[in-house]
Amino acid sequence: MTTQKFMGRNQLLNRLAAQVGSEDTARSILIKRGQMTTEGVLTATGKARDNMTAEERAKDRASKKTSIPEQNMTYDPRTNRATRRR
Repeated sequence: MTTQKFMGRNQLLNRLAAQVGSEDTARSILIKRGQMTTEGVLTATGKARDNMTAEERAKDRASKKTSIPEQNMTYDPRTNRATRRR
């Protein structure tokens, strides 16, 4: 990933827009995921994700896929991925 912007809390839309290159595309993705309404308002799920940092979201995604507890993961901000801590 090339962007290091928008790593903090309350930047979900901005971070996704930077990643995909367009705010409209980012909105479409969030709507499809059920994290935003068609009116552009974050749902409860979207607000929960928005309240996380990029690191917290990456660890959350990885722990759901692997069943490894988040505290046993290491985050790489260059790739926006969390992996098992060794």
